[in-house]
Amino acid sequence: MVKVRKITQNILNTVIQKRPADSFKGTYGKIALIGGSQNFGGAIIMASLAAVYSGAGLVTTITDQTNQTSLHDWLPEAMFVDWNQFEQAAPIIQAANVVVIGPGLGTDNQAFDLLTKTFQLAKPGQIFVIDGSALTLLAANKLALPQDSINVLTPHQMEWQRVSGIQMADQTPQENQAAAQKLNAIVVVKSHRTQVYANDQIYENTGGTPAQATGGMGDTLAGMVGGFAAQFRDTPKAVLAAVYSHSAIADKLAEKQYVVLPHQISEALPKFMHKNQAN
Repeated sequence: MVKVRKITQNILNTVIQKRPADSFKGTYGKIALIGGSQNFGGAIIMASLAAVYSGAGLVTTITDQTNQTSLHDWLPEAMFVDWNQFEQAAPIIQAANVVVIGPGLGTDNQAFDLLTKTFQLAKPGQIFVIDGSALTLLAANKLALPQDSINVLTPHQMEWQRVSGIQMADQTPQENQAAAQKLNAIVVVKSHRTQVYANDQIYENTGGTPAQATGGMGDTLAGMVGGFAAQFRDTPKAVLAAVYSHSAIADKLAEKQYVVLPHQISEALPKFMHKNQAN
């Protein structure tokens, strides 16, 4: 029997640190987020919102030109690069501590081209958070993960079926762990009780509410994972803390409202992280 460890509030103050007085934006990491086709701009905006509100130092959103106005309406803190100008995006991707790719990316030829070009830029020490459409492209094209980066996959169960080849009905902790190890990746399998496979360990989240069952929830989690990983050195623990925070905030909001909107989780993050930082 494989041991499944519970993710509880205890993870928070072991990860979320009090900010030193002599820090600056570079202390908290650079994130490049790539996604948001013309039809799915909201996905990359929600992911970017989560990255900024979770405390990432410098956030650049690489997306379709049609999303620029909406992005800056929602999030003036984020920088914008047109993904059709990849020569401008490439140095930003290379300089990033964390790359989040997939929210609203789409699955057409342009999306596949962006994904492969981005993977080619990966370098040692970078963290790649791979979500949404990028996972579908990865599976459909049997694309290898970047070899140099630390890779974090954030699939829901159907996306995990595509990537791992394990049917949803057969997705046991043992089978999922074996697949994650084969990929040499940290894998967050999103479900009613999200499970995280990292460092040969299996973790299960203890929070979550049906009030979260709305579009954009996974995009927000991907941005949070990126934001936490940019700031906190222990990547597996940062992922666990992001997963727990995402559901803990939603659980609290659901006490007073029927549905929790993804951007509400992001907007609650600064106070939540302040409350749960290490003393």
